[in-house]
Amino acid sequence: MPHFTVVPVDGPRRGDYDNLEGLSWVDYGERAEREDSDGHGNHRESSPFLCPLEASRGSDYYDRNLALFEEELDIRPKVSSLLGKLVSYTNLTQGAKEHEEAESGEGTRRRAAKAPSMGTLMGVYLPCLQNIFGVILFLRLTWMVGTAGVLQALLVVLICCCCTLLTAISMSAIATNGVVPAGGSYFMISRSLGPEFGGAVGLCFYLGTTFAAAMYILGAIEILLTYIAPPAAIFYPAGAHDTSSATLNNMRVYGTIFLTFMTLVVFVGVKYVNKFASLFLACVIISILSIYAGGIKSIFDPPVFPVCMLGNRTLSRDQFDVCAKTAMVNNETVATQLWKLFCHSPNLTTDSCDPYFLVNNVTEIPGIPGAAAGVLQENLWSAYLEKGEVVEKHGLPSTDALGLKESLPLYVVADIATSFTVLVGIFFPSVTGIMAGSNRSGDLRDAQKSIPVGTILAIVTTSLVYFSSVVLFGACIEGVVLRDKYGDGVSRNLVVGTLAWPSPWVIVIGSFFSTCGAGLQSLTGAPRLLQAIAKDNIIPFLRVFGHGKANGEPTWALLLTALIAELGILIASLDMVAPILSMFFLMCYLFVNLACAVQTLLRTPNWRPRFKYYHWALSFLGMSLCLALMFVSSWYYALVAMLIAGMIYKYIEYQGAEKEWGDGIRGLSLSAARYALLRLEEGPPHTKNWRPQLLVLLKLDEDLHVKYPRLLTFASQLKAGKGLTIVGSVIQGSFLESYGEAQAAEQTIKNMMEIEKVKGFCQVVVASKVREGLAHLIQSCGLGGMRHNSVVLGWPYGWRQSEDPRAWKTFIDTVRCTTAAHLALLVPKNVAFYPSNHERYLEGHIDVWWIVHDGGMLMLLPFLLRQHKVWRKCRMRIFTVAQMDDNSIQMKKDLAIFLYHLRLEAEVEVVEMHNSDISAYTYERTLMMEQRSQMLRQMRLTKTEREREAQLVKDRHSALRLESLYSDEEDDSAAGADKIQMTWTRDKYMAAESWDPSHAPDNFRELVHIKPDQSNVRRMHTAVKLNEVIVTRSHDARLVLLNMPGPPKNSEGDENYMEFLEVLTEGLERVLLVRGGGREVITIYS
Repeated sequence: MPHFTVVPVDGPRRGDYDNLEGLSWVDYGERAEREDSDGHGNHRESSPFLCPLEASRGSDYYDRNLALFEEELDIRPKVSSLLGKLVSYTNLTQGAKEHEEAESGEGTRRRAAKAPSMGTLMGVYLPCLQNIFGVILFLRLTWMVGTAGVLQALLVVLICCCCTLLTAISMSAIATNGVVPAGGSYFMISRSLGPEFGGAVGLCFYLGTTFAAAMYILGAIEILLTYIAPPAAIFYPAGAHDTSSATLNNMRVYGTIFLTFMTLVVFVGVKYVNKFASLFLACVIISILSIYAGGIKSIFDPPVFPVCMLGNRTLSRDQFDVCAKTAMVNNETVATQLWKLFCHSPNLTTDSCDPYFLVNNVTEIPGIPGAAAGVLQENLWSAYLEKGEVVEKHGLPSTDALGLKESLPLYVVADIATSFTVLVGIFFPSVTGIMAGSNRSGDLRDAQKSIPVGTILAIVTTSLVYFSSVVLFGACIEGVVLRDKYGDGVSRNLVVGTLAWPSPWVIVIGSFFSTCGAGLQSLTGAPRLLQAIAKDNIIPFLRVFGHGKANGEPTWALLLTALIAELGILIASLDMVAPILSMFFLMCYLFVNLACAVQTLLRTPNWRPRFKYYHWALSFLGMSLCLALMFVSSWYYALVAMLIAGMIYKYIEYQGAEKEWGDGIRGLSLSAARYALLRLEEGPPHTKNWRPQLLVLLKLDEDLHVKYPRLLTFASQLKAGKGLTIVGSVIQGSFLESYGEAQAAEQTIKNMMEIEKVKGFCQVVVASKVREGLAHLIQSCGLGGMRHNSVVLGWPYGWRQSEDPRAWKTFIDTVRCTTAAHLALLVPKNVAFYPSNHERYLEGHIDVWWIVHDGGMLMLLPFLLRQHKVWRKCRMRIFTVAQMDDNSIQMKKDLAIFLYHLRLEAEVEVVEMHNSDISAYTYERTLMMEQRSQMLRQMRLTKTEREREAQLVKDRHSALRLESLYSDEEDDSAAGADKIQMTWTRDKYMAAESWDPSHAPDNFRELVHIKPDQSNVRRMHTAVKLNEVIVTRSHDARLVLLNMPGPPKNSEGDENYMEFLEVLTEGLERVLLVRGGGREVITIYS
């Protein structure tokens, strides 16, 4: 968290002061109505971190302390006004809310929003637990342990859990990369990764959730027809070999009925689904606890579940009652039902008996010998089976004999071929559901904290449950029972239920209701996800699914979801649907990891996750693991899923650009460059994609050498922005005569760029006037979407002593050009003192004086500079100014929230500036400025005389300021301790005191009696007061960044404007004046 202190700047307080009220960032939609046509206006754009509400503005803009910025306060509001809006901020939906307002026409009517109140436990942890634990845990985990063995089962669980854990780390990076919007995982991912990745991830997530609904319904039907109510089956086997087709048909019929009923429930009352979510979660937790209780109980008192074995083969117990070939009835040996099944005879004749039945004994073994029986060692190793192969226990004696084919249904047989890869595909859905917490992002009190902590904690919890369950099943249950998928060998009991305590029905009923609940949750979430994608209009043919009922319920999306889920139900096999589900979730997780890794490697300026355990290598590992799991579990499903995701991605990004292959590497590079340029938007990029594209305007000396090479050094130190850099310069003259000179200058600049390690392009133009040439560069540099958005301009040193006013007029005209073009402007002052690329600051501060808000450049630039090795060790400090009418305590809280959401580590000081009397020094300095300006217009002085007059005026300014400082000390000694002590000599003081205006020319004597303009006095007061505060706080800073006031609209005040800037930056070694381009460049959103 940022550190902040409130530091008062003492001064005489006055009760009568002007204030600035209710200023807000102006809505971009009003640009056409309010933008100035003379080039002094700016883009008015909806702020990415404030609700774009037009607040009522006060009529009085003339706050003394901010008079220098008063002309633009309507578009560059005070910081206190900006931060005030953060108090009422709630993480409302960016996407869905906008669409609903657009459709209903009620966007201008504010509604009272209930503050989010859910914490990590209820908002993220428990929902994730409910969605991760599912049907696979109850129906397939025991079978997986028996088939793969404990060791390989642990490996399967480890791989799958690592995949989701790495994805959760990437998701945590997204969640901490700004304010998490309401609207669930899709909004969080799409707003962070862009429409292409967001659309592909969103649709994969949607399809995965839809097939999850089908899987849960199939699981519920399997529990119902196999363990709860077997007589409810509609279809029965026509013969001994027709069991599978009858089962599939029952699944299809009952699955369709269940799906229809669940769809109606979701359509009619989704609120009831949410209310029963806690009940379904309780069923899951109780079921899991009963498994552990049964495992503990089995150590002392194993449950009685005998398994009948013929030789080493497992018999299906539901077809006979006595596990023996013969039985004694009335002292007579008679054939049992088992004999009749194998010998097809009611008598003890062996003519038609199965050969294997005759040569092997029938024995009973305990199905659950308990944890103390030592079966863990037997279950360590795998026992993969082919389809139709009999489940056998290798430790029992057996005589090989060729059995009859008709006897095969009497055994427990494998219904599918198994392998390690098959089990990975079937088990993976049991670790999905990690995005359940982010789906409730709008209800979370602190989503940036809750989503990472809750999600990762839920994954760790479920992983521990899975690991412990694998070991528990392997230690307590006989291997043949574990491999018995449907519990045929234990009288059609659910295998995991046989271990549970106090009764198998706890697991059966609990798993049935939890599975039904999970299906309802999937049918509830998937249509809303599709509706969100459709409303974003990134896939036009899905637009119809963005509409629904009057209350916003996604009717059409629900209908499509039910139809797609019906396709999964028609497959009718849990083991066939699970790999499909795995593919879509793996593809979704792959895109999340890929996008995070790419954003880190590309060093996108907006990618600043606060999650300290994130690293791009983890995302890359997660992506690789997802890709490997896809091909390991089912390579043909993987190809289909990748094809679907790739088609979605390309469809969204497609803009009609054709590929054109040349010959050789250069042709390929040109084709790629052309293709990329055509794809780039020519309009302004989104705030999250904004990065500084620099146009560096250099001045050349008479020998065509770069006059201030440190401007290039400064540009190279901003290379963390990974943006375009264009270096431009102007040669005055005729193009026909100076073309060769321009080429030579361009080569000189390129050499200097190479020395300073600036990667970019160079352009030198020839123009009759320098200001015209600079205007041409500002207008025409770049190509298509690769255009500059920021201008780096040198300060006109020695403008006071220059006999040609064009030196500073060119500077101000260039400032006006950048403002008219809506470009950001960076003016490094005292650039010769800026560090070279070989220097290292081992300590120090980069100070940001944030006075008015003009898009966030002041925040972004220090972050980019600190990525460079020169500035890396410097700490960032942000100073903001509080007026008398501002609540400093509230500003402190709001600024802390703002910086937290911006993911910037900085110390913050809120400096209180009281409305003090305008000092005599301010009046005198303003008067001297105006006198000097008019005097120079009336008199044509030589260079020597001009320098003498300018020095005399400056000396008199300093003397008056010294007197002002001494008088302040006499009035208030405590305040004087904070004032800046000027260096002064006796000679200068005596020269200033002996200055007599009577010796000046007549027209100058008239100027002495001019009264200073009040607006200039206020501006000078702003400059003086701010300079005193800045020098006091930042005199030892490595770099000071400061809002640059806008130039006057009236060109007659240009010289005064230069004087204001000089006063504002006096006494500072390195200053960077920053003027935003009128659009937001940094955002709190992910």
